[in-house]
Amino acid sequence: MNYSITYYNEAIQADILKLPPTLLARYLSLTERMLVVGSNLGEPHTKAFGGGLFELRLKSSEGIGRVFYCTLVGQRIVMLHSFVKKTQKTPSQELSIALQRLKEIKNA
Repeated sequence: MNYSITYYNEAIQADILKLPPTLLARYLSLTERMLVVGSNLGEPHTKAFGGGLFELRLKSSEGIGRVFYCTLVGQRIVMLHSFVKKTQKTPSQELSIALQRLKEIKNA
């Protein structure tokens, strides 16, 4: 059975489509695999953050990007938040946004 990918809202999808070209290409390549094999591609492609939150790890010559996502019943993957990393550590503000959206999705 195939998986499906949805977005927290249209703005998230638009943000992802605005990623630098090589990061967007990496995102499209990895999500294509996720549609077939599921959300866990293993490191270095995906990483569990705990509590049902995961990150899709994008790396290219144009930088490093992250897309937070969660999984729902029925093999659904929901993209929650994306950003381009400027520091080694994930900024707490970016993580907070993803956690708040995860909470909203799980309580819906």
